Parts: sequence; C-alpha cells; structure tokens
Amino acid sequence: MQTIYTVYFVTAVLFILGLKRMAHPGTARSGIVWAGAAMALATIATFFYPNMHNYGLMILGIMIGSVVAWVSGKRVQMTAMPQMVAIYNGMGGGAAAAIAAVELSKGSIEGQGLIALSVFGGIIGSVAFSGSMIAFSKLQGIIGGRPIVFPAQKAANLIVFAIAVLAGLGVITDPSSSSMIVTFFVMSLIFGVMMTLPIGGADMPVVISLYNAFTGLAVGFEGLVMGNAAMIVAGTVVGAAGSMLTMLMAKAMNRSIGNVLFSNFGQLSDSGTDGIEGELKPIEAEDSAIMMGYAERVIIVPGYGMALAQAQHKVRELVDVLEARGVDVKFAIHPVAGRMPGHMNVLLAEAGIDYEKLYDMEDINDEFANTDVTVVMGANDVVNPAAKNNPSSPLYGMPILNVDESKNVIVIKRGQGTGFAGVENELFYQDNTRMLYGDAQSAVAKLVQTLKEM
Repeated sequence: MQTIYTVYFVTAVLFILGLKRMAHPGTARSGIVWAGAAMALATIATFFYPNMHNYGLMILGIMIGSVVAWVSGKRVQMTAMPQMVAIYNGMGGGAAAAIAAVELSKGSIEGQGLIALSVFGGIIGSVAFSGSMIAFSKLQGIIGGRPIVFPAQKAANLIVFAIAVLAGLGVITDPSSSSMIVTFFVMSLIFGVMMTLPIGGADMPVVISLYNAFTGLAVGFEGLVMGNAAMIVAGTVVGAAGSMLTMLMAKAMNRSIGNVLFSNFGQLSDSGTDGIEGELKPIEAEDSAIMMGYAERVIIVPGYGMALAQAQHKVRELVDVLEARGVDVKFAIHPVAGRMPGHMNVLLAEAGIDYEKLYDMEDINDEFANTDVTVVMGANDVVNPAAKNNPSSPLYGMPILNVDESKNVIVIKRGQGTGFAGVENELFYQDNTRMLYGDAQSAVAKLVQTLKEM
C-alpha cells in the first residue's frame, strides 16, 4: 500500500504541474501530456490495490474507452470541440455517479458520513452527466439551441430537485433501501435535464465550465468515500479550476451563476429593430480589402461564425498579407466568445497565429478608438453596444469589446439574424459599420485575393 500511495502522490504532483502548464499556449500541449501520464500512472497503480477484482472487465473497459477516445479525438472538427468537451465532462460525472450507485447498492460503505458524501457526489455527478448530454445536444443541433421552456417550469424543477434530495436523505438513513437508491438517481438525472433545457446557447460557455466543476467535485467526493487519493486530488483540482473558470465567465458577462441557470437567457426577442436608428449598409469584399490594405491598425474580433466556417487558416493568411503591407494586426478575444471557454484561442493557435497577437478584452479595449478598421468575424452579442447604453436590453451591463469606437467596422456575417441572446445588434446600424455578407471562409478568401492583387 505504501508504494501505491507514493505513486498516487507523484500522480497528484503531475496533475498540478500539468494544469499549471496548460495555463499558457506555449506549454499547454506538454501540460496535457503530463496530466495524461499521471492518469496512466494512477490507473496502473490501481491494479495493484488490495482485494481488487474483475481485472478482465477493467482492462476491457480501458481498451474500449481508449479506442473510442482516440478515434473521436482524431476525427472531431475544431468547430465541434465544444460538443466534445461537453460530452466528455458528462462522461466523467456519469462515471462518478455510477461508482456511487454501485457502492450504495452493494452496501459496502460504512458510516453515515461516508454514505452522505457518496450521495452528495452521486447527485452532482448525475446532474453533470444528464445536463452535459443536453448541452451536447444543443451544441450539436440535435435539439434547438434556444431555451426550452414550459409553464411552471421552475416549480417543476424545484419539485424534482426536492424529491431527489428527500430520496438522498432516505438513502442516508436507510442505505439498504433499493427503491430509495433508484428514486434518488432517476430524479437526479431528470433534474440535470430539466435544469439545462431552459439555458440558451449564449450561456453555453458558462454551463460547460460549471458542469466541468461538477464532474471534478463528484469524483473528489467519491474518492473520499473509497479512500482513493488519486481520485481525491484529480477531482479537487478539476473542481477548483472549473469553479474558478465558471465564476470568471459569469463575471465577464456581468451576471450571477443563478441568473445564468434560471433566467432563460437567450429567448428570441420580439423587439426587432425598434428603437435602433440607422440602416444596414452592405459592402463588397473588394472595397473591404482596400479599406484594410491602406490602414495602419486593424483589429480582428473572432466569434463562433469563424469557427463554424472553419476560417481560421484563411484568417492566418489574411494576417500574413496585411502584415506584409505594414499593417499592425491584433486580435481581440472576449472571455465568452464562441461556445466554450478559450474556444477562439484554441482555433487561432491551431492555425499557427502567434499567441502574442491575441489580446484579452481588458488589454485591448482602449485601443479601438485609435484603430482604423475593426473586422468582426462571426461575433455578435460580445460587440453589441446595447450592453453599454440600453438599460432595457437583456445584455445591459455585460462587458463588451468597444468595437463601436473604431473609425471603421466591417462585420462578416452569414445573414441578418440575431446572436445567441436573440437581441438585435446596434453596432450593425452605426454610420461607421459596413456589412460583408457571406460565409467567413469564402469572405476572407476574397479579401486575401484582392489584397494580393493590390
């Protein structure tokens, strides 16, 4: 046992060092390798745990999981990365819930304190699993990305949650009651579904990080129950990191976690363009290229539209052409741009764009006023001036990129629809804004071609 605990200690150190290295793109890949090596080490050590059984099933499960993860990881498109993260988060929570269900059903947990921890981990893991499956379905387009609401939904959610809690208390007081155990897990899974259905696409980055935190906490609690140090450390690290990220994401939207979960944010607005002055002014790619080619400073604001069009490599080409003409090019990244935390950073890094060109909102917002051309590429809500000047807007109070202060704005957009929040964007109607309609990849390709011919 002493050797196993020593290996678990080394595993914990590698987890922490790996997470630290993930904080910077230059070392992120090696950080993932370190964390993966730690998990492999902990898994091997677990095989030597006293009284361990079913080695054949364990090996089979590891083999199947490894093959599925390897194939899906190789095939997944960068645009589908949020879906993959969501479903993998869910699998982690589901695994923790399954451990709790098995241990409670076996009656092998001694002491009400440990049983309570197992129940707590079970409900968190179940919610993370079923909620992540709904998040995956919304992101994948299997179900609509808009909030799904029905009359008395909050009351129904509260009733389901109350039943899950009461059943959990019943399990703690009478661990031998199989009906209570089944009721507890069924209602916990249903609550995860019902809690996620009313959450719209605009809040998916926060939801993904929240369920990531849930998964970590569930694993940590089950590790305490089983006395498994590797699970405790890994779960605690993931839970802490996910919780911190969730709070930072909510802060970036100037909203509380409760508001994200229970406000049905993202329903379609019926206001249309009422109260918005001006009109949409289209521009051709050739004119946009000329405007950018003779500028001194250009800022590119990426959003999910860029990811959807898989335009990041063309964007890299655009940057190279502009810089060859002496144009200073920077990227402005909003904390909740895309559909998961860091989505834009990952895409741009994958295209080989220098990380030093990527600026966080607070570091670049003051530069927009002195920028000749800002190119908004598939972003919407994170550049909407209504968040600053329209108290009646659902976005009001959310920190945004000050794109509206630029001398000229070019918005690359597929159509005239609203963003995830269902709110019309006042930026599109400003005098200094021009709309370049079309798929981001084809639009940027035309820009590059024109710039090369200039």
